[in-house]
Amino acid sequence: MHRLNAWLRRHPMVVDAVWASFVLFFALVSDSSSGSGWLLNTQILIAVLLPLLMVFRRRFPDVTVAAATGVGLGQVAADIDPGGSSIAYLVFAYTGAAFGQKWTSRLALLAGLSAGPLAFWRMHLVKTSTTDHTGVYVSRPYGFAEAALVTVLMSTPFILCWAWGRLTRVRRAYLTELEDRAARLERERDAQAKVAVAAERARIARELHDVVAHNVSVMIVQADGAAYVLDNSPQQAKEALGTIASTGRQALVEMRRLLGVLRTADTAEEYVPQPGVEELPDLLEQVRTAGLEVDYATSGHPRELPRGVELTVYRIVQEALTNVRKHGGPDVHARVAVDFGERELAVLVEDDGRGSTDEQLAAGGTDGLGHGLIGMRERVGMVSGSLDVGPRPGGGFRIRAVLPLKAAH
Repeated sequence: MHRLNAWLRRHPMVVDAVWASFVLFFALVSDSSSGSGWLLNTQILIAVLLPLLMVFRRRFPDVTVAAATGVGLGQVAADIDPGGSSIAYLVFAYTGAAFGQKWTSRLALLAGLSAGPLAFWRMHLVKTSTTDHTGVYVSRPYGFAEAALVTVLMSTPFILCWAWGRLTRVRRAYLTELEDRAARLERERDAQAKVAVAAERARIARELHDVVAHNVSVMIVQADGAAYVLDNSPQQAKEALGTIASTGRQALVEMRRLLGVLRTADTAEEYVPQPGVEELPDLLEQVRTAGLEVDYATSGHPRELPRGVELTVYRIVQEALTNVRKHGGPDVHARVAVDFGERELAVLVEDDGRGSTDEQLAAGGTDGLGHGLIGMRERVGMVSGSLDVGPRPGGGFRIRAVLPLKAAH
């Protein structure tokens, strides 16, 4: 049944042809038994013409409504009584309001309002008669109230059909608007989903870069140290292997946490907790275990920070210390300072090593693609902060990030 209804909606002329055939049959049966000569032929012509116009009413509403109006006026002018085909005029009153242009709708309304007075004038004003006391037929005029009531009653079906068509037009426009809005919202939702997916992938790529680069560098340093002292100091080699194992497990935990973001259906604000400022001592202890001397200091009044700022601070320090191990050279010393201000948080990571060349600053040098510094800038930009990266006076390298905060109460 659903398929049948859908097919009929796609082929409206079939439905109109079925209804037109019923009107044609009823008109031929009722009109063929009345009148004779040219009157009968004219009635049959009208009985065929009006159903034929009904077949094409939805494809050519303006033309069919205008043609039907002309046929109706001609029928009134020729003094042809309404027959079975006259029901088609109601259909065209509906058609003009539902499918026609503005002028067609107004024409259908005007024709409907005029149908009652014109039919009353032709059918009742002169033809109604009675006999007087002498037996002679004389016309009986209608009173004004009676004539007004009759004309209103005769025009009412046309007005109701026109109003029904108008409601159909409004409802169809409303449904079309709903469909357009739904399609537009679906397109916007798909576009937003694609943007969100791209942003999430970029975030995960930055996270994975920080995690893998940091932990793998620690593991490499520990593995080199274990190989160096394996023969002379087995205990130190054993401790280095333990550090490698714990670092690898920590890297796997963070990678599973990040990859789990791709499998969850929750929002970004409901992801599993990310590391923050409180985890910095653990990070620095891990770095010290890998052989890099790091001093850590805080100033100001530590307080709870937004999650995005917490993660940004942790990743900046992690990436900066990874770069120190990569490019600082032997016997390098680093310092990490976090300053909690009233309206901003300042993070400083500097070392006294050999620093970085312009090539490493621009493109990451021969051992990287510069994703670390690019990731730092993107992270700081997401929280509307500023990043200063460059050589340190007196030698070495420094990274300073300033992140805006709400004033403490």
